[in-house]
Amino acid sequence: TYQTELAVGPMAKDINRDLLAGRGALWEALQALLPPSKDDLTLGLSERVERSMVMLLQQASDLFYGGRGHECLQTSEVILDYSWEKLNTGVWQDVDKDWRRVYAFGCLLKAVCLCEASSDTTTVATALKVCDMGLLMGAAILGDILIKVAAVLQRHLLSGKRPAQGPTQEQPNIKKARKDHVSIPDVKSEETVPRLYCPSLQYFRKHFLVPQRPVILEGVADHWPCMKKWRYTDEEWSQTLMTVSEFISRYIANEPRDIGYLAQHQLFDQIPELKQDISIPDYCCLGDGEEDKITINAWFGPQGTVSPLHQDPQQNFLTQVIGRKYIRLYSPQESGALYPHDTHLLHNTSQVDVENPDLEKFPRFAEAPFLSCVLCPGEMLFIPVKYWHYVQALDLSFSVSFWWS
Repeated sequence: TYQTELAVGPMAKDINRDLLAGRGALWEALQALLPPSKDDLTLGLSERVERSMVMLLQQASDLFYGGRGHECLQTSEVILDYSWEKLNTGVWQDVDKDWRRVYAFGCLLKAVCLCEASSDTTTVATALKVCDMGLLMGAAILGDILIKVAAVLQRHLLSGKRPAQGPTQEQPNIKKARKDHVSIPDVKSEETVPRLYCPSLQYFRKHFLVPQRPVILEGVADHWPCMKKWRYTDEEWSQTLMTVSEFISRYIANEPRDIGYLAQHQLFDQIPELKQDISIPDYCCLGDGEEDKITINAWFGPQGTVSPLHQDPQQNFLTQVIGRKYIRLYSPQESGALYPHDTHLLHNTSQVDVENPDLEKFPRFAEAPFLSCVLCPGEMLFIPVKYWHYVQALDLSFSVSFWWS
């Protein structure tokens, strides 16, 4: 590896202090977040990041410290364009983390340069969206500085009036869902998932974690603040990228043309204030990993949203906050009867449409035993690792999942 210095702070002694005059409280708040001098920041990048990009980062740094914000803004756009191509080449899990860091630094530079030039609401809203993209697609840098910058920009916007949301060209994972009328399945005719009220750690471990048996835990999450405070596939499914506010405007607040699903989205990294309203289940301490290795995702969508039958590589606690979800669970031992896709990208997803299975094409599916349930607010479902599950929202729904090892 080699060291790359990237200056993101306008506080070095050689900066013309007159340039800082008149920028107001917003600029002062942003200044306070940034390292005091160029020497205080060293970014270690592996050799997988081309030398040309390293030079471009240094150039952007020099422009910023030289008080040439407009040119730095242009350079940050080049950094973002190039690193965006790196992020969108191949499978996401294979994307080198250093390129995600480069993208995050580009977003940081762009957001700060935008606010250096102007503090009007439209410009600040644009800078906030840039931070959102950095949080979505980038990696943590400088002690999660993008989260802190976003919080400053959000406070500034809330002190005035947000500009109206316009159409977006950069579109958190959205799954289109069925728009047909949603009927409530008759789970009484199906074998249901067992339920327990606040089992001890030892009991849960012995009877469910070790034998890998699904169970609904009651009385574990119903006291979380979010339970009171938070109110508000087939072959045609697709994914697209947008901000949370755009998602709510397009799919929740207004009458949508399509149905959108905010699926497997790390909302709590973007809006850390929401994390104060939930708790990591105590049962996660029975795992091998540290607490900071637990992945917390949000699942938010209107009635009718569907997650096709699939399996995940970790243990999962799926907690329902708003609305109800119908869930089917199949043991990993039934994988052969669920006909997973052959491709590497979809190997963890079944080809079978659970609601309308083609039994001529997938005859063994009809014989595969399963458990089912309707998960209600305050309830937590333990989904063992590699357990196949199909999920359908019966109402406007908000769920939180905890993936742990």
